[in-house]
Amino acid sequence: MPKEILISHERLKALQEELEILKTKTRKDVAEKIKQALSFGDLSENSEYDEAKNEQAEVENRILEIENTLKNARIIDQDDIDTTIVSIGSKVLLLDLTYNEEVTYTIVGSLEADPLNNKISNESPVGKALLGYKVNDEVTVSVPSGSELKFKILDISK
Repeated sequence: MPKEILISHERLKALQEELEILKTKTRKDVAEKIKQALSFGDLSENSEYDEAKNEQAEVENRILEIENTLKNARIIDQDDIDTTIVSIGSKVLLLDLTYNEEVTYTIVGSLEADPLNNKISNESPVGKALLGYKVNDEVTVSVPSGSELKFKILDISK
């Protein structure tokens, strides 16, 4: 059974728009490049043809990837987010007990993870460790480097 992919409404809409552009405009553009490259003759030394065929393969792979994502997507509805426990879609204010610093993370599906913007995947060590905990709980996270991080949950919001 395929793995369920958790995404927000915004990400769903962006994927649907990207898919539409790939299927309508990008496919036609690549087909035109292939047609033009074929007009240059000898395919054995035709780098334009090779590049266009590679681009076509990339476009088709991306279309399949998006279609698969959409087929297995489960939308995270903001209205369904429970602010009493950490869950996917939660915005969590934490106190890093090691450095005595506050940090806010939004727990998202792996497709939307963006650590530079404090969006962490529910499959990441920190994201996975926080799931199910409540305000004032202390959570210890084992990270791949072998060390442990300790957090206190200060707030959970949408």
